[in-house]
Amino acid sequence: MARSGSLLVRTNFVMALSAVAIAITSILALNTFVVEPIAKRSAADAAALLVLSAQTWVELPPQARSYFELELAESHDLIISSEVLDLHAYEQGIFFLDLLEAELEKRLGVPMTLTQGDDLVWADISMGDYTMQIGFSGSRRDIQPLYVALIIAVMGAAIVFAASLFIVQRITRPLVDTAKAATRFRGGVDFIPLPENGPEELVTLAKSFNTMAREISELLSNRTTLLAGISHDLRTPLARMRIATELLPPEVDIEWRERFERNLGVMDELIGDVLRFARGTGEHAHKVSFRVFFDELIPSLADGVKLQWNFTDEVMLDLAPGAFRRVMQNLLTNAMQHGAGEVTVMVYKHSDFIAIHIQDSGQGIPLEYRDKVFQPFFRMDSSRSQKTGGSGLGLAIVYQLCQAHGWDINVSSSPSGGADFVVSLPF
Repeated sequence: MARSGSLLVRTNFVMALSAVAIAITSILALNTFVVEPIAKRSAADAAALLVLSAQTWVELPPQARSYFELELAESHDLIISSEVLDLHAYEQGIFFLDLLEAELEKRLGVPMTLTQGDDLVWADISMGDYTMQIGFSGSRRDIQPLYVALIIAVMGAAIVFAASLFIVQRITRPLVDTAKAATRFRGGVDFIPLPENGPEELVTLAKSFNTMAREISELLSNRTTLLAGISHDLRTPLARMRIATELLPPEVDIEWRERFERNLGVMDELIGDVLRFARGTGEHAHKVSFRVFFDELIPSLADGVKLQWNFTDEVMLDLAPGAFRRVMQNLLTNAMQHGAGEVTVMVYKHSDFIAIHIQDSGQGIPLEYRDKVFQPFFRMDSSRSQKTGGSGLGLAIVYQLCQAHGWDINVSSSPSGGADFVVSLPF
């Protein structure tokens, strides 16, 4: 338990153990240095009062004894009876009464056995020619160390829990904010810095996180600018090459000309992919009626796709339509290329997100490649043949757009053995 769970649980667990140790130490110290000495002193005083009362009663003239008995009852809650009744012994193991018996034996020099009856505890005391029973209230029977221990433990645990809750909340609140900021951070320019206040360690953490986020944002921005600039600049010589191809003399071999034009088309598509990869984070989201939007989107991207809805109600989502269109287009294109033309799109509604499954009936993606397929320029076919795939940027663009807009993307196996790409859109 102490190795898992939230910081609050772990801290409370450690502090609870500390509280138990403190409570046990306090109870032992209280019992050793306070309770036992007070109990022994009280027993000695009670024994002295009983013996003194018996001596005084014996020494008084018979006509004065009734007044003395009344005085004892009113002032000390003691009852003196010259008639010795046959009573049963008191229950053993009561600390105070055990001490009282020992003190009476010490003072009288004879074995003593306390008895109980009529809600009183009685001591049989022989004094002079008389044997009398002196009774006192049962409320004097014992101290209650168990209750004292229970109060100390419960109150100590409550105080420790309240203190740890206060301390941990002051620590965990900034940590939770940091965790949420790290989850939301996608390297965009709209990053909101964490407040740099609180304890010194948390201020250092916030400063380090803000610095890291700014540096990553600048790095991604520079990368985007660089890739977009290079790709854009490549379009000019590519256009010149197209023009030069059109101006080739008629005697140039037609097959050679067509091969050259195909290569130019491949280059143009590759440059377009790089531009889309570089500019994947720019669009802002707005409210979209998802079912209407999706019903119109899928037929416009691919023919023959089976669309299945697993819920009927309408859902409003914050969505970047252009980025989402690009994600669906790339996934459907990938599924059509590798799924023998049989592609199924299924939409599920969960408690806090919508899951879109794009399933094909192809050979699927081996487990060891499922993380790598989202890397730029990665292709399971190392030949880079255009017949088996594109530039290797399609799924990388999908992954970048999902990361930029807070969507989740993962891949598994479909029921038919092909690939099952799942895009999750949070509400």
